[in-house]
Amino acid sequence: MGKPIITQRRGKGGNTYRVSKKAFKYKIQIPANLKGEGKVVKLVNSGAHTCPLAKVNSEKGAFYIPAFKNMYEGQKIQIENGEISNGNILKLKDIPVKTRVYCVESRHNDGGKFIKSGGSYATVSRIIGDDVYLIMPSRKEKKFKANARAVIGEIAGKGRMDKPVVKAGKKYHIKKTKSKLWPRTGALKMNAIDHPFGSGRGKNPKSKIAKRNAPAGLKVGLIRPKQTGKRK
Repeated sequence: MGKPIITQRRGKGGNTYRVSKKAFKYKIQIPANLKGEGKVVKLVNSGAHTCPLAKVNSEKGAFYIPAFKNMYEGQKIQIENGEISNGNILKLKDIPVKTRVYCVESRHNDGGKFIKSGGSYATVSRIIGDDVYLIMPSRKEKKFKANARAVIGEIAGKGRMDKPVVKAGKKYHIKKTKSKLWPRTGALKMNAIDHPFGSGRGKNPKSKIAKRNAPAGLKVGLIRPKQTGKRK
């Protein structure tokens, strides 16, 4: 008897696929229009994140950012003023070339959208007018607006992937904390009734391009690809 495929079951929800709310109680975001000085009052361990978080007190209240390498409790950081030092939050136009940054804003005052995983950082490559180019962790260059803010430094937690997990049970609990489905069965290894790519007849998956707003059961194959992979 057939049953809904994994994407359909996940889309419906349920205890199997629902993440623990306690894991995501810390929101990483730099408050808008914040200037002055902040103080690191506590370093927090969060199961939903790959790095320790720093709780920073400021005139607008407390907020959380990824902790940088060698951060300590009681440390003071400057926001939109001060020197080029680890932990200070500055606009990209005020940061010199070859400086390492993280928690970069996509646009001014959005709180930080890019580079928030453990051990990662971007490097300021060049500044041209109102545009600042960063070399991302993928080694590709990306353009940002000069008034977007970023935290100076390198996120703590580098080398977290060096030590092997060893046990499958430990891997399962790590993934479950972050609401990741594991172990994951390959689509081609399923039966035809369980997945559009299933069955052993013809190992080439069908060319299927799903829309971005498609329901959970139709999000199979290429999800709104920028390129189809077809050679010109």
